[in-house]
Amino acid sequence: MPSSRLTADDWTAAALDAIGRGGLAAVAVEPLATGLGATKGSFYWHFANRDALIEAALLRWERDHTDAVISLVETQPDPLAKLRLLISTVIESTAGPHTDAIELAMLATAGHPHVAPVLARVTERRVAYTSGLFEALGLPPQEARHRGVTAVSAYLGLAQLAHAAPRTVPATSTDRQAYVDRLIGLLTTAG
Repeated sequence: MPSSRLTADDWTAAALDAIGRGGLAAVAVEPLATGLGATKGSFYWHFANRDALIEAALLRWERDHTDAVISLVETQPDPLAKLRLLISTVIESTAGPHTDAIELAMLATAGHPHVAPVLARVTERRVAYTSGLFEALGLPPQEARHRGVTAVSAYLGLAQLAHAAPRTVPATSTDRQAYVDRLIGLLTTAG
């Protein structure tokens, strides 16, 4: 890709890819420029420094991995269909050799001063949104919150398992759908 056509979005996509491969340490201007077929000058046209790129990449991660998923889920007609699509979507993101590598990298650097506020905001938004689906199913707020936390924890736990011990998680789309069905059953059963 010619460097004259690169946008800030191209750089943030490359930074997120690097984060997924090697964490925040992998976000280095020269290797990113080389990978994009660009010069460092192209980078500095869009960003003042590496920190600005990291901040932009984190905002893009929030937009792509939370806002976009919620927008997709909101296309469904009722709370149970929304919950099913939400859980199916995030569980499918744990499949494959790369699982949700960016998510795992974010969790691994949760204490980083750039990551911490974004990760906290994203996590709270995910829990609140998921809890709202349980409330829409008729559960009282506190119980809905507990189930929202459980649902988000199930996703994060499966992502960790898929990364650390891939043979322990559902391997096929059919197996993952059975997992989703079981999880939905557990989360929506009166308790």
